[in-house]
Amino acid sequence: MSQRARFLAYLAAVHLLMAAIAVPLLVQGGWWILAAELALVLSFLTGLHLVRRFTASLSFIDESAQLLEDGDVTSRLREVGHPQIDRLIRVYNRMIDALRAERVHLQEQHHFLALVLRESPGGILVLDFDGRVVMANPAAERLLQASPGALEGRRLDALDHPLARGVAGLGSGERRVFAVWGGRRVRAWHGTFPDRGFRRGFVLLEELTEELRQSEKTAYEQLIRLLSHEVNNTVGASNSLLNSCLSYAGQLRPDDAEDFTQALGTVIARTEQLNRFMQGFADVVRLPAPRPAPTEPGVLLDQLVELLKPEAHRRGIEIVRAGEPAVGPVPLDRAQVEQALLNVMKNGLEASPSGGRLTVRLLRRDGQPVIEVEDSGPGLPEDVREQLFTPFFSTKSGGQGIGLTVVQEIFGNHGFPFALDAPPGGPATFTVVLAAPSPAVA
Repeated sequence: MSQRARFLAYLAAVHLLMAAIAVPLLVQGGWWILAAELALVLSFLTGLHLVRRFTASLSFIDESAQLLEDGDVTSRLREVGHPQIDRLIRVYNRMIDALRAERVHLQEQHHFLALVLRESPGGILVLDFDGRVVMANPAAERLLQASPGALEGRRLDALDHPLARGVAGLGSGERRVFAVWGGRRVRAWHGTFPDRGFRRGFVLLEELTEELRQSEKTAYEQLIRLLSHEVNNTVGASNSLLNSCLSYAGQLRPDDAEDFTQALGTVIARTEQLNRFMQGFADVVRLPAPRPAPTEPGVLLDQLVELLKPEAHRRGIEIVRAGEPAVGPVPLDRAQVEQALLNVMKNGLEASPSGGRLTVRLLRRDGQPVIEVEDSGPGLPEDVREQLFTPFFSTKSGGQGIGLTVVQEIFGNHGFPFALDAPPGGPATFTVVLAAPSPAVA
């Protein structure tokens, strides 16, 4: 029962009781009783009026409480003519105006932030208190090869993607660069922010691939051209002079002539080796644009396996051709793709121990032809994995680091997504999809 109803019930009860007492007195006579009854009626009406005014002045409490419960910050209360109540109403209206202005400001900021997140070239993941994704912008979905909305509500360590699993292992404040599909590199940073007194996590993903690749490519192309030009000119002129000097061997004593010929021959051999060494770098720079033609990948793999069988046998390694025998013609530059796959398979043989196995698979995945080359080696440490496909980086003693650079250039020019996954303990698996990626997962 409301306060107004209680007041009215009280007035009615009191006046009814007084009227009940006055009725017997009125029957016994006495006009003064009528005056008392009239005063009683006037008292009731006056009390009713006062109660109505009092409850009307306090009705703003119920109205304001209802407006606050409904979240309505657009309505204001009118003053009722009571000084103290009107003062409260003015304070309430100022509070509502401030709340409305703050809500509009927050909505504008939220809209602006949503636009920035959606259009940001960097990936952004916001996590809940349990580590589940509550928001992922389009760039993050692209980097994690997920369709729109597919990441929300899922934990990163439950996603079937190497980048997601790597990011899930980051500690608060930790930053790391990950190598992902296509020789791409993504820098991830795991941060936190306060929410209702607790710490929540978020992840920033920044793809470094194109920027680094272009700057690295420009730098090493200029360097290689300069070095190749100088080495070729020097080697050509030097070998010409050295070969000319060999003609004087007949004018020397036999013992001296033999030493003279052997020394010059060693120098010529070393300069020719230097020339071949530089030629390998120059081939990376001079790699022509691919000229695709319909090619059956199965036939290509069969020929590469046969080509490498003697080398595998010499190393004591079994080379196995597995998967589909054929998947149908694929448009590609046969010579370039053959060179790239040959580099990958040779790396697999070199990484596998004697008695190991190199498996070359051809399969279809999601309707697209896929080639996998899996060795039985020990894999690679985490710090080395981050450097994969870095130009001229090599883990081999005396290695030039050209092999994977050529692989990256060839498959990158074809638009074929590829990746090398070599977790510590192995096995290392190179995967290439012989088809351009769809826009959703590019």
